[in-house]
Amino acid sequence: MTDFVGAKAALLCGDRILTYQRDTRPGLPWPGLWDLPGGGREMSESAEQCLIREVWEEFGLRLDPRHLLWRNEFPAMQDAAKRSVFFAARISAQEVAQIRFGTEGQRWQMMTLSEWLNHPSAIPALQHRTALALGGLAQNTA
Repeated sequence: MTDFVGAKAALLCGDRILTYQRDTRPGLPWPGLWDLPGGGREMSESAEQCLIREVWEEFGLRLDPRHLLWRNEFPAMQDAAKRSVFFAARISAQEVAQIRFGTEGQRWQMMTLSEWLNHPSAIPALQHRTALALGGLAQNTA
């Protein structure tokens, strides 16, 4: 797919998911809400390249493309006429221990999946996409 504006991912470690709380700067979409790694596309990046770059910038993690286990396209959250890509990937406890949080956001947390999926201050579209990804992963392992 070449026509997309950004990529996000559910990065899973056991029964936990990597999340971060967004900044509250004026004009920032979803200020203060809990979000997932990823962001906007730069130049002619593929969706995988976009996600891998964003995870590096935000968390200091070198995500291996082989970690990407599930992928789907959705309407972009800020402009439904455009497309975005959502991934699910597994990361190890060792990778979690290597996280070096960048300058975007207030803090990060490994939330339980239940906490993330039901969190009242999480971005609802990403909670929904995570649930779909978990269903897709379960089908792939059945």
